[in-house]
Amino acid sequence: MPACYVFRRGDVRNRRPGGNDGDKNVQMPSNGLIRENPCRNAGPGKSVASVLLLSAALHGASLHAASDADTIGSLKGMSIEDLMNVEVTAVGRRPEKLLTAASAIQVITREEIIRSGAITLAEALRLADNLQTAQRGANGWAISARGFNTELANKLLVMIDGRTVYTPLFSGVFWENQGYLLEDIERIEVVSGPGGTLWGANAVNGVISVITRDAAQTTGLYLEGGGGPEVNVAGGLRYGARLAPDVYWRVFGKYLDLDDSVLADGSPAMDGLSRGQAGFRLDAGSTSGSRDAFTLQGDFYETERHDRLADADTRGQGANILGRWTRRVSGTADFSLQAYYDWTRFSDKVPEMLVGTTVIAPAGRFRDDLHTIDLDFQHHFRAASAHDITWGLGFRHTSDKASNAPALAFLPGNRDQQLYSLFVQDQIRLRDQLSLTVGSKFEHTGYTGFEYEPSARLEWRLADRQLVWGAVSRAIRAPARIDRDLRQPAPPNLPILYGDSGFRSEKVVAFELGHRAQHGDRVSSSVVAFYNEYDDLRTTGVTPEVLLPFRFENALYGHTYGVEITGRVQITPRWSVRAGYNLLEERLRVREGSTDITNGLNETADPEQQVSLRTSLNLPRGLEFDAGLRWVDILHNNNGPEPGTVPHYLELDVRLGWQISRHLNFAVVGRNLLHDQHPEYGFPGPGRTEVERSLYGKLAWRY
Repeated sequence: MPACYVFRRGDVRNRRPGGNDGDKNVQMPSNGLIRENPCRNAGPGKSVASVLLLSAALHGASLHAASDADTIGSLKGMSIEDLMNVEVTAVGRRPEKLLTAASAIQVITREEIIRSGAITLAEALRLADNLQTAQRGANGWAISARGFNTELANKLLVMIDGRTVYTPLFSGVFWENQGYLLEDIERIEVVSGPGGTLWGANAVNGVISVITRDAAQTTGLYLEGGGGPEVNVAGGLRYGARLAPDVYWRVFGKYLDLDDSVLADGSPAMDGLSRGQAGFRLDAGSTSGSRDAFTLQGDFYETERHDRLADADTRGQGANILGRWTRRVSGTADFSLQAYYDWTRFSDKVPEMLVGTTVIAPAGRFRDDLHTIDLDFQHHFRAASAHDITWGLGFRHTSDKASNAPALAFLPGNRDQQLYSLFVQDQIRLRDQLSLTVGSKFEHTGYTGFEYEPSARLEWRLADRQLVWGAVSRAIRAPARIDRDLRQPAPPNLPILYGDSGFRSEKVVAFELGHRAQHGDRVSSSVVAFYNEYDDLRTTGVTPEVLLPFRFENALYGHTYGVEITGRVQITPRWSVRAGYNLLEERLRVREGSTDITNGLNETADPEQQVSLRTSLNLPRGLEFDAGLRWVDILHNNNGPEPGTVPHYLELDVRLGWQISRHLNFAVVGRNLLHDQHPEYGFPGPGRTEVERSLYGKLAWRY
């Protein structure tokens, strides 16, 4: 994920082939970790083709068409009452109805994902009004909640079926590597606000939990394929069947190849993406009411981005396997045990590094291999009539092995760490309509030792369909390897930028007040106000008197505040409308006596306001119409001591679907229809990528 920091001083720069050697800006090496546009991101190449081998699994198995074939007919709309009764787990780590979940949570349903026409997981997250999402080109996204949405966004915890997908290199997510067959995602739960009490470090500003469907819900054969001028190829295959009574399985494969985005002058940015993924899932005991349920699942992916203009490429690979056993002890008690192993590889070509015209570090390739073993135990029970308790233990071992390049290094190259955790939470019923939830997570990390993340949450049910809640929470962002172990360039050269071995955890204390309600059978609303106090945020300091080298420090503090509003109206059984509004104000300052070369601007790249309006309409003769209008305020980002901007923009996405038959569906999707091209992220300059208007078709067949 290459790009560059640009500090407008001195004469140290990182040169890409074909770049402007006359640029005297100070630039940190393009390395996929320390980056802000103007250097472009990498682009498409060949990806794994193993997804095609899944067809072999079809031989010798009987088809179970009814379960999945009926699904197309069920996508006619979820009522307001159905949505409010959806059970979510990201708030309390146990099932509870969305209407009664005392948190700023939004749910992206399977119906919404399919009818949006999204082809990537990151694109589907645009449907959450409480997220900031910006597309950086064909192969990259910046996604966060309640601010701090840089390319190195590190305050959002993301999970897929309970497996954490952030990288300890920078405590963020390689979004281009995260995916699934979107047809098989049951829902995406998006919580804005701290979740550290239950989920631990890095759940600072929010939690995204992607939950895929039980294998019993995906029997039969499913095929999809499509493309267009900007989507070269988008295809997927899945087959599922019953293996034994109450035992179901599925296998799937997906391949995606995206064309280049463009530069400001309309020329190709050469930043396309190709990605292949294959996986499986097996579920036992989930449909018969058994006390025990078991899930085994795993997948493998390979991603390639290639910047042909700069002769650089970035490659990602990964594989994982997860098992989960759940036992229902009684109607008010259950426990679960989950374990997974995850391997990821990040490989990036790092260009040479220059001081003036002198090469101080030649070009090379940086590679990072991360092995993760994670164990998680959770127990939920009721104690007497007033206490609903959830507690659990966790252990995670990570082995991170970096093969350094001359211009980029992590020292030590290999680092093993252990994370031990304990959490407990008690929901105390004070009165029939009033309850207090208190709890904390306690962790011991390899870098900072003991950490604690408590919260208290008061909820008051005004009526059966109205909830008022308030909360105060503390959460931390534990140091990543980039904060402590980074060296640019690698020794024995003199460093230009390095991490601080004493870098501390970033901290937030958050205050929230919210109201969620279902007004009759056709209207629902959610309003949340928040105020967050931050301390020990990351800054890039200078060496006194001599300026270089730059180093990371904990010298930034301040606060943010804002409002998140969402409303839904079911105008008729066939027509629904959803609207959202976000306000975010950020006030960050550098601690007295410290310096920051970006004047406290480097950690934020966020619009002050966002507005969204979406509608879904079922027409006669099997036609479906969906449209989404979004307005994003001016975005202030940073690549030096002076801020840059991305202009505000208004965009429209449209999907027209046709249910040709019970088994066959065709859709045409238009993206960014109001402009030929526009930027959503990046520092102003000729190298900033822009998103084009696009049109593609998709055919889906199931049996």
